[in-house]
Amino acid sequence: MEARDLLARIDAVRTGRATRRSFIADMASLGIGGPAAAQLLMHAGIANAQSPFRYKPAKRGGGGTLKMLMWQGPTLLNPYLATGAKDIAASRIFYEPLANWDGDANLVPVLAAEIPTLDNGGVARDGRSVTWKLKRGVVFHDGHPFTADDVVFNWEYARDPATASTQISVYQQIQVDKLDSHTVRFTFERPTPFWADAFVGGGAGVLPKHLFAAYKGAKSQEAPHNHKPVGTGPYRFVDFKPGDMLRAELNPNYHLANRPFFDAIDMKGGGDPTSAARAVIQTGEYDYAWNMQVEDDMLRRLEDGGRGRAVFVQGPDVEFVFLNFTDPWTEVDGERSSTKTKHFAFSDLRVRQAMSLLMDRSSIQKFIYGRSGAVSNNWINAPARYRSPNTRAEFDIERASQLLEAAGWKPGADGVRAKDGRRMKFLFQTSINPVRQKTQAVVKQACRKAGIEVELKAVTASVFFSADVANPDTNGKFIADFEMFGVSGAAPDPQRNFDRFVSWEVASKANKWEGRNIARWRSDEFDRLYRAAQFELDPVKRAAMLIRMNDMVVGDGAIVPLIARANVHAAGNRLVTRASSWDTDFWAIQDWYRDG
Repeated sequence: MEARDLLARIDAVRTGRATRRSFIADMASLGIGGPAAAQLLMHAGIANAQSPFRYKPAKRGGGGTLKMLMWQGPTLLNPYLATGAKDIAASRIFYEPLANWDGDANLVPVLAAEIPTLDNGGVARDGRSVTWKLKRGVVFHDGHPFTADDVVFNWEYARDPATASTQISVYQQIQVDKLDSHTVRFTFERPTPFWADAFVGGGAGVLPKHLFAAYKGAKSQEAPHNHKPVGTGPYRFVDFKPGDMLRAELNPNYHLANRPFFDAIDMKGGGDPTSAARAVIQTGEYDYAWNMQVEDDMLRRLEDGGRGRAVFVQGPDVEFVFLNFTDPWTEVDGERSSTKTKHFAFSDLRVRQAMSLLMDRSSIQKFIYGRSGAVSNNWINAPARYRSPNTRAEFDIERASQLLEAAGWKPGADGVRAKDGRRMKFLFQTSINPVRQKTQAVVKQACRKAGIEVELKAVTASVFFSADVANPDTNGKFIADFEMFGVSGAAPDPQRNFDRFVSWEVASKANKWEGRNIARWRSDEFDRLYRAAQFELDPVKRAAMLIRMNDMVVGDGAIVPLIARANVHAAGNRLVTRASSWDTDFWAIQDWYRDG
């Protein structure tokens, strides 16, 4: 679309000749996702239009206990150190960001008094700064007032390399200054096309400076409040056993009237997604279950019981395989999968290409995911504007075998390929989950037909996705040849997802294995393109850059995408929630209530 056409459509909304909703729908038909369209309107001075939501409760509390299941039980409650969606989601019960993205791609203020715009002076016309006015009268759970000092501290905390925050790339790109007790300004190095990133959405939150100041930097992992959160959220901490259970109680000083509805939260961790789905949908023993990675056929059978339902929220999530570019079996300076080593097979592009061809995505989608997933060979699947048309999801055992032959891997007497005296045997790991174990089996079968021996490993989810620096089985340490899991692309701008491939985010002993680049893939060209895209204001040019980045990581085997996943959860028939594909499940947990 030409720039003049885009400006004309924006002007139609400004003058009332078109509605905000119709503009976003128009943009969606052209492949521009909702949040990106919303940012275009905001930058043009057209304010958010809040999505209608009817909150019925007329008083705070009285709703009893909200019983929830997270079969991947959270293992820590600090959003800046969280390595997986389970910890980010659980942290959101206690910690709040300045703003969230709702289901219609609108920014919703939380700790902010209002959303910055051109009209209210919050967004600079040159794209170099944003000023946030903070909500007054907000207190942390211990009664300490929330102020601009807390925001500035969180910026310092998250950007310090010694803290080893998983959010470091977001906060190192900005300067945060306190203007007064309840006003902060974010300044960017260059004009920034997508400024609603820091302190916004699921992975964000404001930690209390007075409790975390002594733990900024190298002592970040030692903070007692990593497991005993003190935030501003609708619920206060009561008890936590990592991977097992989490209890919270109503916050009587919460800053929104008549909220929350529930008197307490009782969250149970562990188990598996199928039993969690059954406990909500079939028996009604629990009110809500997170991340229902369950075969669709099973969900349909459970729904026949009538006590609950499966809820599908389409978004940018993707299930994928990482190939290890380093050697997980050789230790260097006390570290395995060190960047000082190379993988014995995956250092060859032809082997990586063969592995992609051995992923039977169609069968995985048809027989395992059903309604909850679609075949994909893209890292970025949404917003649609950034979905590459250049990749293909192919399954071809014969062609994979030809590539392996060309790379020098010849079948031995037992049918397993070998080269230079080393057999082609791989360890394939993932978390314990029936869907993932069935997917592992499909991949193993195809690999065997191509002459590759695959050993399967399934790790308890609370361990696999943990930030435990002492545990060798975390996905970040990656002591395996290849591994599979999924990530939420919750940020409505896909650039954030690409920092999983930049060189400065490589997971290592030095950053406590919290770097987001788990595959240890590196490319100088990709690094340069990533930095350029950060500051490109032309939406057409920037989309082309991001598509090119997608094609680079897919084409070089840095990522092997499998399924574009819907976010699926289970809820009781009377439970009213608010879902958003651009944020964590609990982004609006203060609005949840039980109807009737």
